[in-house]
Amino acid sequence: MNLELEGYQVFEATNGQEALDQVRLRLPDLVVMDVMMPQMDGFEALRALRKFSSVPVVLLTVKADERDVIHGLELGADDYIAKPFSPGVLLSRIKAVLRRAEAPSQAPLSRELRVDDRLTINFDRHEVWKDGQRVQLRPTEFRLLYHLASNPGVVMTHETLLSRVWGPEYRDASHYVRLYINYLRQKLEDDPASPRYILTERGVGYRFADLSNRA
Repeated sequence: MNLELEGYQVFEATNGQEALDQVRLRLPDLVVMDVMMPQMDGFEALRALRKFSSVPVVLLTVKADERDVIHGLELGADDYIAKPFSPGVLLSRIKAVLRRAEAPSQAPLSRELRVDDRLTINFDRHEVWKDGQRVQLRPTEFRLLYHLASNPGVVMTHETLLSRVWGPEYRDASHYVRLYINYLRQKLEDDPASPRYILTERGVGYRFADLSNRA
């Protein structure tokens, strides 16, 4: 499809190295990258890209295996689309990724949640502090944490989290939730395998622990 007809300014690259050079030169709002590229494949290019840029990335590939999808997301992709796909699907995913990048959360102003003596979430400034240290979260990670922590003690289904954090286009992509829950646990929990804050409700979804009444 011609994205320029949709109002986007587009710059092209023919291989992975050229894509990295274009990102450095053009500073784009979003990168759409094919995994199968000469000289440097999309996975390698994404790994190199994340060393100097946090620009949103959508990966395109003929590999539809969930392990490949998870690998791409773990490297820092914001979305992963398997071929073949319709032009409408690509456009909707691009718009969804840009929306998430532009609006990290829907939090009300000047709101801070003191979870316990160790963890504080400032929804206004999009900051998370644990043991006096700032925890660096990517926009999607913060959006997911916002929807969980804003509803302590409430079970959030996979479908609800996908719709609120990623958009209705992702209602069947439950692996996105699992992966980003793991990211949050790695950053917030002392023991991610035995979490204190983000709890699993098996077969249903996740729940942010309500610690307000604990000593």
